[in-house]
Amino acid sequence: MLSPVPSPFTPEPLMAFDFSTPPQRFDTDSQKWQKYADRDILPMWVADMDFVSPPAVLEALHQRVDHGVFGYARPIKSTLDAIVTHHREHYGWDIDPSWIVWLPGMVCGLNLCALTYAAAEENYLTLTPVYPPFLTAGRNFGRRAVRSSWVLSDGQWIIDWDALEAAVTPSTKLFYLCNPHNPIARVWRREELVRLGEFCEKHDLLLISDEIHCDLILDEKIPHVPSATLSPELAARTITLMAPSKTYNIAGLGCTLAIISNEKLRHQFERTSRGLLPEVNNLAYAAGEAAYGRSEKWRQGLLTTLRTNAALIQRVIGGLPGVHLEAPQEATYLSWINVADLNLPDPVAHFEAHGIGLSDGSFFGAPPGHYVRLNFGCPLMTLREGLRRFATGVQAARP
Repeated sequence: MLSPVPSPFTPEPLMAFDFSTPPQRFDTDSQKWQKYADRDILPMWVADMDFVSPPAVLEALHQRVDHGVFGYARPIKSTLDAIVTHHREHYGWDIDPSWIVWLPGMVCGLNLCALTYAAAEENYLTLTPVYPPFLTAGRNFGRRAVRSSWVLSDGQWIIDWDALEAAVTPSTKLFYLCNPHNPIARVWRREELVRLGEFCEKHDLLLISDEIHCDLILDEKIPHVPSATLSPELAARTITLMAPSKTYNIAGLGCTLAIISNEKLRHQFERTSRGLLPEVNNLAYAAGEAAYGRSEKWRQGLLTTLRTNAALIQRVIGGLPGVHLEAPQEATYLSWINVADLNLPDPVAHFEAHGIGLSDGSFFGAPPGHYVRLNFGCPLMTLREGLRRFATGVQAARP
């Protein structure tokens, strides 16, 4: 009799989770740490956490490796069950497994949507500042991003609906939504999503909803609302992109879900992707199942750690002259810091010279020299050192 591959769907192991010990990532394959190899620069740039992945994920990977066969893979029932259960319990969203198209990465999904649902020389609309691949998706295929800016009002980022209306042209076919929004850590409210759905229906736009950070809500009073849950009409024009990668720190394994309930749109998407992308691999399926199905206690521990880190950033930045946080940290582990008053021609190079590596706000569509993004997905001791170096850089920039 053939033995099936072990696929445990058992309760999460009862154990303390370690969010305080920095893992050793020097001399590894880490892009994050390789960037500053042999330099005394603490990397706090790319969205990749310095935490060991959940024990359930490690256990599942060990079991899958021990099986010893790595042929072409497809998800098994327990993998699909873990995804369906997670989204039903957390968001009240009943996903039919047939709606899922598996992808080896979120950026692939963003590009495929542009290629599938817009023709060459057509465009899509998005709000800036935003995750850089939103601005480049489909560029190599002649598709173009049209930008409409967030507006800061009374310490909150809001949508300029008039500007959004003015940005639409007959060539606009899609709206690219980031929710929670990277880099400004903003969670879209239900009423905003309803209005956005009406906007998309009015202009016959498909909604491409990147919800990769949805399990990283830091403000417990604000729920994440998947766009596709608002109405059957909006679901029928929505392509939702989700992944366990950011929350459970498994981005390098390549496991992303495109959830498309509209059969016609799903088949179009599948046809475009056929032959262009590698398939999701065995280890990614195993890790994704364990993340969604057996790592909730670990996720809650992570959120507690990130909330502590976010509070520290608020205190430290609040005491530094010439820099400030403009709005609350509602979600993600990515802090968006205004450094415009420092008048730095190259903020990233300046802070690198003081031992901390950050992301440049201009990559996200912000004005050059105005913002940096800091990744606080790390142990508290790492963050304290990073903020010490950041503060040194701020003080050096002051007259």
